Amino acid sequence: MDGLYGFGNFMGLGAHGLSAGDRAPAFKIATDGGETVSSASLKGSPYIVYFYPKDDTSGCTKEAIAFSAALPKLCKLGIEVLGVSRDSVEAHAKFRKKHKLKIALGSDPETKMAGDWGVWVEKSLYGRKYMGLERATFLVNAKGVIDTAWHKVKVHGHVEAVLEAAKIL
Repeated sequence: MDGLYGFGNFMGLGAHGLSAGDRAPAFKIATDGGETVSSASLKGSPYIVYFYPKDDTSGCTKEAIAFSAALPKLCKLGIEVLGVSRDSVEAHAKFRKKHKLKIALGSDPETKMAGDWGVWVEKSLYGRKYMGLERATFLVNAKGVIDTAWHKVKVHGHVEAVLEAAKIL
């Protein structure tokens, strides 16, 4: 799938993108708060990056609200959370305000970060194939190595599973 539709580099990635033990790819991404978050700014601290398809859709809203609710517990563990989708920073800001979200939301309209993390994938709906963001979460340790990776995430119970993994990081 390398370069399919001109998006992403999938060489070296397994069937489901990155997994535990892989080095987290470097990134620099604009957030809805007008800031930039990068792997360099998070260096030495554990963090969570979760990719989701679209702001203000049912599953994505539930997931963002759940991560926001878990944020105080994650902060006590020294773990920051970054949600990433193709939506603009303006759309993210509206999404955050509407649902009172506490997590940072990164805008990846060119799908560079999604491609680097192996979550810009071919999907199928009613037999029609298209490229889209896979719902995936990565728990990255303080050394920049992926501790746990969840692919094709089902929202119900997911944040609880991430929190449990984070507790033993």
